Amino acid sequence: MAGSDNDAGPGRSVTDAGAADFDDLAARLSDLARTLQHEDSVDATLQAIAEAAVDTVPGAQYAGLSVVEHRREIHPRAGTADLVFAVDRVQYDTGEGPCLSAVYEHQTVHLPDMTSEQRWPNFTHRAAEMGVLSMLSFQLYVQQDNLGALNLYSSQRHAFDDDSAHVGLLFAAHAAVAMSGAQQLEQLNRANSVRDVIGQAKGILMERHKLTADQAFTVLARASQNTNTRLIDLARHLTATGELTDRPPR
Repeated sequence: MAGSDNDAGPGRSVTDAGAADFDDLAARLSDLARTLQHEDSVDATLQAIAEAAVDTVPGAQYAGLSVVEHRREIHPRAGTADLVFAVDRVQYDTGEGPCLSAVYEHQTVHLPDMTSEQRWPNFTHRAAEMGVLSMLSFQLYVQQDNLGALNLYSSQRHAFDDDSAHVGLLFAAHAAVAMSGAQQLEQLNRANSVRDVIGQAKGILMERHKLTADQAFTVLARASQNTNTRLIDLARHLTATGELTDRPPR
């Protein structure tokens, strides 16, 4: 009989099955969060997110993460296939597509059938020619005019349903946290690297000219200003060659 408890399997009601599915999803997302914490770079984190999305969201065959700057420049950061990067390139070439418009206004954008989609006709026509017939996009973050997006693709029409959207939203929330954490760690590592290089350059000047730390930094800053060169570039040149040039280093 339709809708009976037997539909969920022996000894399980429909409600029990739904609860079990939810518990399984929660466990998988928790495992994902722990796994992503151990990735050693932003790129590795993003690639792990893309691969996990295919395994987690119903209907997804391919997945990718992109950063869109100023609402018109797409920078693919990770993808599970070359096709992902090619589709992002189509959005950039045509100047239209979900990542260039609707994802800024909506948390989720669904393109169920590329062949009948009325929005972004240039993009959808070319995407369909490439074998992508449905797409589901999730907003990860918006910072002024910059956007992060998780894009899911399928070669089947109507590959994504309500469950896909629901699971995808939960997945995207975890992905956004992991992505933000990885970016903050990258920025911290970059700042530490810059500080170390400038410290090495100051040490060279202090030893060579018997300067204090403040005096050595003043020398670097003055050389940077006189040569119109970034302080970090000047410091790298000094530590690599032992020379504090009075002209912009190559």
